[in-house]
Amino acid sequence: MNIEPKHSRLFKFTKKPKVPLSFNVRSIQVIITISFTMITVVVVLLVSLLLYNKFAKSAEDNAYLNIQQIIDQVNSHLELYVKGMQDIYEVVEEQIGQTDNISDSLLKEQLTTLLHTREDLVSVALFTPEGNMVLDVPNATMRRNTQLKEQSWFLTALKQPEAVSFSQPHIQNLYKGQYKWVVSLSRMISYKADGVMKMGILLVDVNFRTIDELSSKVILGKKGYAYIMDTLGNIIYHPQQQLIYAGLKYENIEPVFDYAFGSYIDTSTVEQRYITIRTVKPIGWKIVGVAYPDEIVTTKKDLQVFIFWFLAVVIIVVLLVSIFVSAKISQPIRRLEKAVKLVGQGDFNTPIDVKGAYEVEQLSKRFNFMLHRIRQLMGQIIHEQEAKRKSELDVLQAQINPHFLYNTLNSVIRLVERGKSEEVITAITSLSKLFRISLSKGMNMIPLAEELEHVRHYLIIQKIRYKSKFNYKMDIQDEALPCTTLKLIIQPIVENAIYHGIELMPDEGCIQISVKVEGEKVIISVTDNGLGMTPQVMGHLLTGGVKSAGGSGVGVKNVHERIQLYYGKAYGLTFMSEVEVGTTVTITLPMMKNEPENVEGEGLL
Repeated sequence: MNIEPKHSRLFKFTKKPKVPLSFNVRSIQVIITISFTMITVVVVLLVSLLLYNKFAKSAEDNAYLNIQQIIDQVNSHLELYVKGMQDIYEVVEEQIGQTDNISDSLLKEQLTTLLHTREDLVSVALFTPEGNMVLDVPNATMRRNTQLKEQSWFLTALKQPEAVSFSQPHIQNLYKGQYKWVVSLSRMISYKADGVMKMGILLVDVNFRTIDELSSKVILGKKGYAYIMDTLGNIIYHPQQQLIYAGLKYENIEPVFDYAFGSYIDTSTVEQRYITIRTVKPIGWKIVGVAYPDEIVTTKKDLQVFIFWFLAVVIIVVLLVSIFVSAKISQPIRRLEKAVKLVGQGDFNTPIDVKGAYEVEQLSKRFNFMLHRIRQLMGQIIHEQEAKRKSELDVLQAQINPHFLYNTLNSVIRLVERGKSEEVITAITSLSKLFRISLSKGMNMIPLAEELEHVRHYLIIQKIRYKSKFNYKMDIQDEALPCTTLKLIIQPIVENAIYHGIELMPDEGCIQISVKVEGEKVIISVTDNGLGMTPQVMGHLLTGGVKSAGGSGVGVKNVHERIQLYYGKAYGLTFMSEVEVGTTVTITLPMMKNEPENVEGEGLL
């Protein structure tokens, strides 16, 4: 009995039913096109509905937030203006308090000058508690029957003598020929008259025009506006003030008293209104912003039109794409064969369409997975080889540094010219040992004692070059000396400390190198008291964003990468720095012991 495999039956041509192949393909294409289009349209409709609700809500929230920000700005400006008026009041009070005689002409000249420097400052006056005028600037004739003692600013100053009080906006009626709309600041103060200390009420009138101008610039949509209400509920500013006075305009101010800061929807009128309230400190006035939510509906209508046309375009595009996809989906085997040929030719970046019969789909998925793994392994090999070559190149660059050698030999020449033979011997000896340790017979791993000896000779040479620019200290635990380490990982850190931390300092610097063993780790710290670094600079050190000009060519980034390449991600460099205080660089290495007879060191401590 011959049992035919299931996958072979998929491609077997039968005689019945006798239906043209082209008809079957067209039918499948139509079914696929209709199904794909219907599913896509339903999904797009659902997504569009969700996006519409989200965007409409966001539009409303943004509109309300914009209104609140506008009112906040007006409130901030008014508070700044009020604070400025308080400052002027304190200046006037201070000038009066520093004058030995209130009738001094110099005092009047100072106050007159102050009035001329501020256009919104109307007048300054000082009255006795009995209502008699002691000082007035500018000098003007007072009107009779002003009922001075009954005015709100006068009574408030008597009742609350310690605090500066702000009156409601009113028409100034103290002087003849002046009818300005002002806000009065008043308080009980002390002054000297003929050497005798007395008490009086200081009055400073400020023009209300500035507050009016600040409020009139508020625009909350096409119909929105803002008005100001005092602590008693009186509307002291309204863009339609005359309609308010005539009773043709109504503001529902009762709910406003319940808010010092907040917003609510007012339904007391035919149209809903969005009310925003802020309180002006310290005078207690309230700025009330009025906006109409129906203006925001225009944004929703625009969004509806956009969604409609978006759906129309999406349906057309989906219909075209589905026709194209359905025409191509009947040829999965041919595409698979083509992809396999490309891979055989060395092209590993060609993905395979997984659509088709079940067997073809599974085969395509496995093939794609194989290509993905091949690309991963190839990329890993390339990365490791590049990292290894880069590390070797960095070591070679660090071994021979023409710039450092040039500077050192120049320093030696200058020492010879000055006859300092001992320093010449010291410099040349250190230079020779420095290069001997740098070469290390071609070895990349050396004892930690030799690495520290290399750094010590480097510091000796730099100290000769920079004279008394810096000192250095080395604190080494004996347990760390037998450990092995990568070559040339401490010198680049010390080099950065000199060039970037100490060279530009006006005072003498200090570099301290400490090595200690903590558990199974060797901790190497390089600390300087130089200029330090900002957090932004530290953030770029290990990414290559900061380079040492004229240095060894082995930056801290390369040192960090070399350490992690050899020992793993748990080891490397860490930084602590503070501007104008100094920097500490910590190198963490695994504790790897070497044979005692292979450890060399010359007076590290």
